[in-house]
Amino acid sequence: MLPATSKLCAAISYRHLRNMTGLRRQAAVAISQELSRLASHSPGPSTWIHQVRRRSSLLSSRLEEKPFSEMEMSYIKQGEEALQKSLRILEDQDDWKTETVAGNGDKVLSKVLPDVGKVFRLEVVVDQPLDTVYGELVDNMEQMGDWNPNVKEVRILEKIGKDTVITHEKAAATPGNIVGPRDFVSVRCSRRRGSTCVLAGMSTTYGAMPEQEGFIRAENGPTCMVLRPLPGSPSQTRLTWLLSIDLKGWLPKTIINQVLSQTQVDFAKHLRQRLARPVPAAC
Repeated sequence: MLPATSKLCAAISYRHLRNMTGLRRQAAVAISQELSRLASHSPGPSTWIHQVRRRSSLLSSRLEEKPFSEMEMSYIKQGEEALQKSLRILEDQDDWKTETVAGNGDKVLSKVLPDVGKVFRLEVVVDQPLDTVYGELVDNMEQMGDWNPNVKEVRILEKIGKDTVITHEKAAATPGNIVGPRDFVSVRCSRRRGSTCVLAGMSTTYGAMPEQEGFIRAENGPTCMVLRPLPGSPSQTRLTWLLSIDLKGWLPKTIINQVLSQTQVDFAKHLRQRLARPVPAAC
């Protein structure tokens, strides 16, 4: 459950690289080269994707603020990769098929990608401003288990800089235990560029969180949520959720597809209920 942008390399000036030594310089160069390679294979971005990609000097400032370890830089790079892959998937508008359309207009679409498998895309409009939605999904992510019945627990294992975290998520068993308990270890990162927010992530390994008894360790990613104000209505937010999950185990594809698309529809419903709750009065 969110990595800089394809033009990050242009934002890291020669002066910044010249002042870096050892690991920090090598890591910055490696990430810049990797993002340039990813960008060169991407089709022309849509307006909001271009906005996200063209304004990112965030990594260079992070590197100057703190000398990250080799492992930390590896997680930052994974987050960047998840964002780039997610944006490439979302900007390709071809071959999406409708899975579900709810009565309120919420829509789930899907497509099959050769190197990823089947991915799902939720498109909804939430009657709350972007900052409110962003705060719930990012600042309060560890509270998701309180309002989303499909999530048992989200726990932040480690924070890396301002925008990257390692999380452990436990998914609740589905009704009738059709899909038993799964858990995930993910690297997530968040980016805000202008009026667009992107929360991206993918599965990772974390030595302090081995596989847990009673759970099947599933894999996700690339996955992301994109938040944008609804044009002409800044009090509403358009939310796009790209979901890619390998649940592992022996499950028929028909069941997996049904569970994942329903999970997205349920998420939108529970998110609205959470955001509509009364705000406690200040003492």
